[in-house]
Amino acid sequence: MTDSFETEKSRAAAWFRSLRDEIVAAFEGLEQDHSEGPLSTEAPGQFDVSETRRHSEDGSDAGGGLMSVMRGGRVFEKVGVNVSTVFGTLGERAQMAMAARKGIPGMKEDPRFWASGISLVAHMQNPHVPAVHMNTRMFWTPHAWWFGGGSDLNPCIEYGEDTAHFHAQQREKLDPHGAEFYPRLKEWADEYFFIPHRKRARGVGGIFMDDHCTGDWEADFTLTQDIGRAFLPAFVPLVRKRRVQDWDEADKEAQLVHRGLYAEYNLVYDRGTKFGLETGHDANAVLMSLPPLAKWI
Repeated sequence: MTDSFETEKSRAAAWFRSLRDEIVAAFEGLEQDHSEGPLSTEAPGQFDVSETRRHSEDGSDAGGGLMSVMRGGRVFEKVGVNVSTVFGTLGERAQMAMAARKGIPGMKEDPRFWASGISLVAHMQNPHVPAVHMNTRMFWTPHAWWFGGGSDLNPCIEYGEDTAHFHAQQREKLDPHGAEFYPRLKEWADEYFFIPHRKRARGVGGIFMDDHCTGDWEADFTLTQDIGRAFLPAFVPLVRKRRVQDWDEADKEAQLVHRGLYAEYNLVYDRGTKFGLETGHDANAVLMSLPPLAKWI
């Protein structure tokens, strides 16, 4: 591949940034309009926004992004919404961290890369409100390009109707692309978000894809956008419904123990965590997915 994809890269990066802005506004809105139920008399939370920067070994610019984190809100105990566009050259360890794209022909001779995406993890105050994860991304090298991403729900107290709603919204956005997409991406999520050493899933699933390239950039980009567009309709109604419920110490205990499971997965198995650290991205941005408090028993 000799096409530098400059137009496509610019469009993708702009989309991820616009999705970030929409989600940040929606989450701050959830904090502002929490008018009844636990913690509703507390001050609403707001995002702290900071720039992240990368530099190559020679000190030259290697991209960066925005890290937006809210801590101690009345709905969100900790939520991060990060967006970044990074570039440079991939070392051997970073190439190995790419999983499905190991051994790309020509990569050793020309290891340049460009990547952009949005990554979100939310840990909630109320144990009845599920934690959630979402990301979408585009990756380019001179030899190949692809998209990835998805979202998955992580309740510590599961409600069947919430799980059904979350999955229904994913299917609604994916079905126009072909009836095969939702079942395939759901199965992929079930496999990817499984914790082998615990012999269980970390949550109730969602959708996930990696290494997605049909050769039709426009179609693949539209699919990736719809994965992002599915997120707020899938998640926000669950927050509004569950944030008013009372909880007790047993509920909080269940939440903290489940967060331990989430932390184990992200530190041991998550490809995004490994790749971010191997490519020298801001460690605080990479590890923002970790919960503020967790418990192991």
